[in-house]
Amino acid sequence: MKTGTLRQILLITDGCSNQGEDPIAMATLAYEQGISINVIGVMDQDIIDEKGLKEIEEIAMAGKGVSQVVYATQLSQTVQMVTRKAMTQTLQGLVNKELQQILGGSKTVEDLPPEKRGEVMEVVDELGETAQLEVLILVDTSASMKQKLPTVKEALLDLSLSLNARSGDNRFAVFVFPGKKNDVEKLLDWTPNLQSLTTIFSKLSTGGITPTGPAIREALTYFNKKRSLRSLLSRDDESFFEESV
Repeated sequence: MKTGTLRQILLITDGCSNQGEDPIAMATLAYEQGISINVIGVMDQDIIDEKGLKEIEEIAMAGKGVSQVVYATQLSQTVQMVTRKAMTQTLQGLVNKELQQILGGSKTVEDLPPEKRGEVMEVVDELGETAQLEVLILVDTSASMKQKLPTVKEALLDLSLSLNARSGDNRFAVFVFPGKKNDVEKLLDWTPNLQSLTTIFSKLSTGGITPTGPAIREALTYFNKKRSLRSLLSRDDESFFEESV
């Protein structure tokens, strides 16, 4: 079984969106474009806004991703766990689609005999280590996130180190919302590691609104821009090759 690039949006936030498009509708649109959305809700006390919790769960559900609510101190291991769990979930979905084509009906991995199921999950695990992974990270920088940003930075550096142990290629990009001038601001372009966050994060200012919907929309636009550029370059290469021949 072959698979292309696994594309994820990782949303790290601690509150309710309060401006712009509905983030749940944006998450649905992301899934339709082949991008899963995983959401980590960060809290620093025992109390969490029920409305915020509901939104975190619904965004991940609409984006067919994973959601987790954690204390800031647990963030580092959670970011890695959610990213890997979402990879497995996406790959298992692809396997199930392939099984349905081969076996017909609505067969899934769970319907296979135990020994076959084990073999299929081995393939899923292997693809999880070898597939190309692109993670666009959206970080909430509204006022209530100020004390949590150092922890977020450390968690993302750990994620980079953890995933770079895979044999497959990784690419990360980081956006923050709200930005200094706009709802969303690109902090880091596509890169195989997140080390450059060390200097950038210390310059971040926090405050203002929580435009989660516009942030997801901007992430989708960014993914699509990259794909359009790739297809344009591919076409140019083909035409150059034809002319050369």
